[in-house]
Amino acid sequence: MKFKIFSLSLFALSVVAFSSCKKDYTCTCTTTVAGVSKTNAHDLPNQHYSDAKSACDRFESDANNGGIGTTNCHL
Repeated sequence: MKFKIFSLSLFALSVVAFSSCKKDYTCTCTTTVAGVSKTNAHDLPNQHYSDAKSACDRFESDANNGGIGTTNCHL
């Protein structure tokens, strides 16, 4: 009986631990032009990790499409 309770508890804990929950993320972008760097932070509230990563990648892509300087973004 104790083994069943332990197994059920372990299963429930693993479901909670590995479930995909929404969090607040910050995408930090650093732009370098002629050796001068500037960092901007973009808040991404209530996002799944994959959605926040996609948004951050879009920030980087959009910034680099301007042709001036280089921008690198990360969560």
